[in-house]
Amino acid sequence: MQFIYPAVFSKREDGGYRGYFPDLEQCYAEGDTLDEALNSAIEEARTWIQVELEDTFELPPVSHPDSLDLQEGEFVRNIAVTIRLTDGWDE
Repeated sequence: MQFIYPAVFSKREDGGYRGYFPDLEQCYAEGDTLDEALNSAIEEARTWIQVELEDTFELPPVSHPDSLDLQEGEFVRNIAVTIRLTDGWDE
């Protein structure tokens, strides 16, 4: 199953990037380059979503990127995560 959530990124003073997911509480990503930050975001979102699905099987609604209140220098990238749901699906 594929899940897509928007992540908000900004460039750090040291030239690296940091990001956060407005819909995924305390889910953050960082990297020395934008590509590294995007890869970090994919892994962090995957972990966050897997834990939520195991605990509650409920995920927060997805914000539309245009509805996010961005600060100067921030930009949005949609992060797609594919998780194979196998437990209970073969019954």
